[in-house]
Amino acid sequence: MKKLSKIFFLFSVICIFAACNGNDTNTKTSTLDSTMATTTDSMSSTSDSIKNISATAMVDDKARNFVTEAVAGGMMEVELGKMAENNGKSQQVKDFGIMMVGDHSAVNENLKSIATKKNIDFPASLTDDQKKDIDKLSKKKGADFDRAYVSMMIDDHKKDIDVFKKASGNLNDNDLKNFATNTLPTLQKHLDAIQGIKNKM
Repeated sequence: MKKLSKIFFLFSVICIFAACNGNDTNTKTSTLDSTMATTTDSMSSTSDSIKNISATAMVDDKARNFVTEAVAGGMMEVELGKMAENNGKSQQVKDFGIMMVGDHSAVNENLKSIATKKNIDFPASLTDDQKKDIDKLSKKKGADFDRAYVSMMIDDHKKDIDVFKKASGNLNDNDLKNFATNTLPTLQKHLDAIQGIKNKM
């Protein structure tokens, strides 16, 4: 009887010890899983940071300058287009202004999206010189406004086409190069349209 009691006692101790070891193993496994998950998240975050740094490093000053100039020019065209719609005398000038607002708003949103992905800063508002030009034009009405606006649009679009042609050939960033190439037909369409309006004045 005493032997049976001893055997039962030893068996109980062994069971308790085994259960404790089992819990400890589960705890260690849970801790290991948690550590691995944290490490994986950290590696993923680091990888994303490296990608962002690499993308930024690949964009040179030529690309940044192009974005700045193109966005500023696009915003100017939109503001002048709104003015042409309100202040223009001829319906052709008004219609051209409406086209400027629609086309250049779309072009600017596309460019800003590319610039944001590449961490390129772009102007949020017009420059002081642009504001002065807008203020000067806003004081003109009727036929005087039409002549001044048409002349400004011809000059601006000639300059824009020159800038975009250079960008499509010289930029190292393929996204911005493709953007410049794909936008050129729109700018040429604008120049042809405004020159046609001038010829009829």
